[in-house]
Amino acid sequence: MKKVLTLFLVTLIMILSSLNVCAIADSAECACVINCATGDVVLSKNIDKRHAMASTTKIMTAIVALENSSPDDIITVSANAANQEGSSAYIEENMQIYMQDMLYGLMLNSGNDAAVAIAEHIGGSVDNFASLMNEKAVSLGLKDTHFVNPNGLDDPQHFTTAVDLAQIARYAMQNDTFRKIVSTKTMQIKPLNSNEILYFSNHNKMLNLYQGATGIKTGYTSATGRCLVSSAMRDGMEFIAVTLNDSDDWNDHTQMLDYAFSEHYPKKVIEKNSVIKKASIDGTEYEMIAADDFVIPFKEHGKTNIEIISHIASNLQAPINAGEKVGYLEILCNGLSIGQIDILSKNDINNISGIRIKNSFYNSFIHIIKTVLV
Repeated sequence: MKKVLTLFLVTLIMILSSLNVCAIADSAECACVINCATGDVVLSKNIDKRHAMASTTKIMTAIVALENSSPDDIITVSANAANQEGSSAYIEENMQIYMQDMLYGLMLNSGNDAAVAIAEHIGGSVDNFASLMNEKAVSLGLKDTHFVNPNGLDDPQHFTTAVDLAQIARYAMQNDTFRKIVSTKTMQIKPLNSNEILYFSNHNKMLNLYQGATGIKTGYTSATGRCLVSSAMRDGMEFIAVTLNDSDDWNDHTQMLDYAFSEHYPKKVIEKNSVIKKASIDGTEYEMIAADDFVIPFKEHGKTNIEIISHIASNLQAPINAGEKVGYLEILCNGLSIGQIDILSKNDINNISGIRIKNSFYNSFIHIIKTVLV
């Protein structure tokens, strides 16, 4: 009898705990929060349920565009692109616009016209560009995501999941240009062949509502409902929140991100200017240092295995100036690579032939931090 009662109480506690977490996003059909550094899921509700995602599609559109074009590519707007239905960047047929400027129209104004103009420029057609989007999804290991178009207009074969969308956003936020665009509140651009100024305004209210907000994208169709991907950083910790079909998304995202920050603390696993390697030249010591801090959000009472591996270039050429990159540190979390930090020379080095790196010259520095909190 005692065993049965104990089992019942344990089960009840687990259910109540789960309900408490889900209650944070009770207006959402699907919800997810991930640790941006590690990709770990922090909060979940129907995260594997396939669902349409409206204009949050444009996160993938933007990253595929950034990886398959140059910022100074000139896009000539077609009649097809200019006449797209729904949200608009107000571009017109035959306008010539730089790719980077068009991306602001895509992500701030959520321009369906900008999405098609980008797709036609890179893929030659919407269908070809959608194929590139699907190839990217496969390369990211996403099994429940499929794209039919670059703008998110409803289609039975156009879907994702909350967790897949969070992983797409996490990948995209590793791109500095993408990160800059989605954190921008307003922008104005001028087409190359027109005197008209186009004004773009970011639809993502989280940039004004939430302390530390860094992005990312809104979405809505009447069939899909309100969709939102948001991100925020505090004390070096960053989280990404996703909701699909959520009538109260601003409040839900505030609560979801608050929950994530409350459950973690920042652990600095690499400190800026810390010495990574030492070199000896004619009796003089030279140092190679980390270019920046690297912070990982750690969960209370959690266990995480961090490996930091240095990669020092094997073909260094003299002279090396102070502050010059000589390699990089690779950070692995539970065996998976989650980021890199440059290694810099702290000193001017004029004689490479006499250099003797302590330990060995390549892949030699391995520092494992095992964190167990009780």
